[in-house]
Amino acid sequence: MEIQIAVAKVNKYAVSESGDTLEVIERPTGGLSVVLADGQTSGRGAKAVSMMVVRKVISLIAEGVRDGAAARAASDALFTDKAGKVTCTLNIASVDLHTKTIVLARNNPAPMYICRGETIEAHAEESISLGTSRNVRPVITELEIEAGLTIVIFSDGISHAGERRGQPMNVGQAIRSVLEDQDPTPQQLADALLAQAIRLDDNRPADDISVLTLRVSPRNGDDVRRMSVRLPIHA
Repeated sequence: MEIQIAVAKVNKYAVSESGDTLEVIERPTGGLSVVLADGQTSGRGAKAVSMMVVRKVISLIAEGVRDGAAARAASDALFTDKAGKVTCTLNIASVDLHTKTIVLARNNPAPMYICRGETIEAHAEESISLGTSRNVRPVITELEIEAGLTIVIFSDGISHAGERRGQPMNVGQAIRSVLEDQDPTPQQLADALLAQAIRLDDNRPADDISVLTLRVSPRNGDDVRRMSVRLPIHA
């Protein structure tokens, strides 16, 4: 088997900096973690908050700290720094080769979706953003690594897409539509969800939007690990 991970993200319309920050880090016991944070509001202030949270989390994971403890420490740091007046959502998706599991930590009111074959499950358990108080804990979901597993995680720009037109995005239905119409790569799935959210916002995203997809596929190819990034630059 192999793990394929893809991300698609876009800034809020007419805002030069995204309040969403995403980083990938290799785990000290094998595997990797993807960390996605969304700072409150948007723009430069939100970016500073999300970067602070992500840097705190990845530094602790690199030291061997468990994901849940890293999330709690980041929340405490944000609460102390901002006196509880600023919040930040957080998702951590970790492929742990030591336990042979995928561990999902969520401090995000937006749900995540876990897909197996024709079954698409929304995980929408109550989850509190970081920085609201001390001892904020993430919702932890641990899954066996199995071929065909697809995970979709996103910032709240997806959840709010279309709301100003009274046509909020049905994320579960959108995922099902893409998975049923084709056998998409993780990047195609992320791109399709992002594109629909942008359309619902009349091509002017009302918020920063980030979509993270992870799929476990049958192994096909060599032992080389690869990563590809595309960063459009406006002259």
